[in-house]
Amino acid sequence: MLLSRGAPLLRATKLLQQSTPKNLQSVRNSSHVWNYRCRGPEPPKMMVYLAEGIQGVAWWWVLWHLWTEPGHILGEFDYPDPRKWSDEELGIPPKE
Repeated sequence: MLLSRGAPLLRATKLLQQSTPKNLQSVRNSSHVWNYRCRGPEPPKMMVYLAEGIQGVAWWWVLWHLWTEPGHILGEFDYPDPRKWSDEELGIPPKE
């Protein structure tokens, strides 16, 4: 077991003894830029305008349908008055 632990330790000391430090980071094979503690690249203006246009159309659609068809959210019928319900409708047994 000591031999298996010793081999990585020897490799690490060999790396520390080298005069020129090597880049110890692994190669990232992704298509995105990796940002740490800094802002990412700015998106193209066309994408910003396109996103804002799509958001505007989506909000228009939602608000227009809330204005013209409020029954989808509020319900299509008047809310019943619970004071007018009888004990039988509420499932309360009769008093004896």
